[in-house]
Amino acid sequence: MIIRRTILKQELAVKLYPDSINAESAMQLLRKEIRRTPSLQQRLFKDYPKSNTPYFNHKQLEVLLEHYCITVDEFCLL
Repeated sequence: MIIRRTILKQELAVKLYPDSINAESAMQLLRKEIRRTPSLQQRLFKDYPKSNTPYFNHKQLEVLLEHYCITVDEFCLL
């Protein structure tokens, strides 16, 4: 399966934290995980500085999926 080139941060957060009350609480959990893990933060924003864009690009998505131990096929099923 093919992943889109970018994914909305909110959409990813909801997929990673399906038990959250709403999308905003899922976003808070995702941001918290990124802040708590300096190596993840460094890998995410090494080549792509932090910005207020509402999406993650394809490489950032790969880093996040690797961090959460999710394969591309599993991600497509979420």
